[in-house]
Amino acid sequence: MTQTCYLILYMIDTSVFQGKKAAYYTLGCKLNFSETSTFGKMLQEMGVLTVAKGEQADICLINTCSVTEVADHKCRQAIHRMVRQHPNAFVVVTGCYAQLKPDLVSKIEGVDLVLGANEKANLIQFLSEAFVRRDSVTFCKTEKTKDIKSFASSCSRGNRTRYFLKVQDGCDYFCTYCTIPYARGFSRNPSISSLVTQAEEAACEGGKEIVLTGVNIGDFGKTTGEKFVDLVRALDAVEGIQRYRISSLEPDLLSDELIDFCAHSRAFMPHYHIPLQSGSDTILKLMHRHYDRQLFADKIHRIKAICPDAFIGVDVMVGCRGETPECFEETYDFLSMLDVTQLHVFPYSERPGTSALSIPYVVSDADKRERSKRLLALSDAKTHAFYQRYMGTEAEVLFEKAPRGKAMHGFTKNYIRVELSPSESRPEYDNQLMTVCLGDFNHNQTALKAKLNG
Repeated sequence: MTQTCYLILYMIDTSVFQGKKAAYYTLGCKLNFSETSTFGKMLQEMGVLTVAKGEQADICLINTCSVTEVADHKCRQAIHRMVRQHPNAFVVVTGCYAQLKPDLVSKIEGVDLVLGANEKANLIQFLSEAFVRRDSVTFCKTEKTKDIKSFASSCSRGNRTRYFLKVQDGCDYFCTYCTIPYARGFSRNPSISSLVTQAEEAACEGGKEIVLTGVNIGDFGKTTGEKFVDLVRALDAVEGIQRYRISSLEPDLLSDELIDFCAHSRAFMPHYHIPLQSGSDTILKLMHRHYDRQLFADKIHRIKAICPDAFIGVDVMVGCRGETPECFEETYDFLSMLDVTQLHVFPYSERPGTSALSIPYVVSDADKRERSKRLLALSDAKTHAFYQRYMGTEAEVLFEKAPRGKAMHGFTKNYIRVELSPSESRPEYDNQLMTVCLGDFNHNQTALKAKLNG
């Protein structure tokens, strides 16, 4: 039997969780990883331990993604795998796939609780009641986008060195290919003061770097009437945090004021991630994007003019409906001439309920693969050239922990990945900012080899 609930809060009896063990699995974006880490921290405070390798879990939490059909498939695989690996566990599924396909998820054998976007903010309350009852599958899903209003705060690092601070959720853009507004609701955010408090707490815990996460971060302020650039200024003043990175900013929301501030700020790194999606104005209009290619180019030129060392990552989608060969060539040529560092290439995926399905021109899977291959090769060439510029120079690197006997990795201020040989790597280097000399590429061309100074 499946039960549907909408908003019910329960008194939490933490004694039922004492000594229980939980396993976690996250799919999708940095925002999901941040949220999962926070859920794990909350359960830990209630006495729940994180399961060790080879142990059986009492609770499994899967935080899902639904950005493409491939993502949906991976979610189903992950749920089935967790159920097989932990056959007696109480299985909770949340995230975008759970919001969009709750009926389907609730029918998967072994799933006990399905939580939508609104209910995720009260995960512990829902879990507490359902964990005790365990007599049916409960799924809780907000039916309409406008009714998704809760904000689940998150500032955590999980098993990582960097902290991830959730500053915003939801999106008002409704691009023709995208289901995110239906999965996460409209844009909303907490106050600047509450986010500063979370950053201060991270600093007290020893955190040195924070990544700002969200769905449409530049839209910060819809809830509170504040501005994203003012949030950036406030966070820059938090003592102890030495590095901030912004996970992604829409080009039309990347203001000149923000670019200028970050170029001269104390702690915001010369690192940008800007979604383009297409370099063809024809396709941008079909996508209902809020800019044209000239605006995008102007933003790149401004960043590089005042911060020439900046790393710029760009999202680009290939094979969307309407993308004729001529439109793709426009995108390829546009990206070829732009001074960007890396391309994150995604093949278009048909999403039920999106208006893109009404666009008549359909790109074959073979053409999508070929276009992706060409753009990935262009990306590799750009990244390789960017890294080469810094060989033989000194850089400050924040190192991240690695298994004993393995090479440690870290990133420079401008996001060059650095590798320290196993012979030089030490556990005490984790979360430490250290000056190194950047050498040649490592064996698989994914990082520059580093030598410690002194």
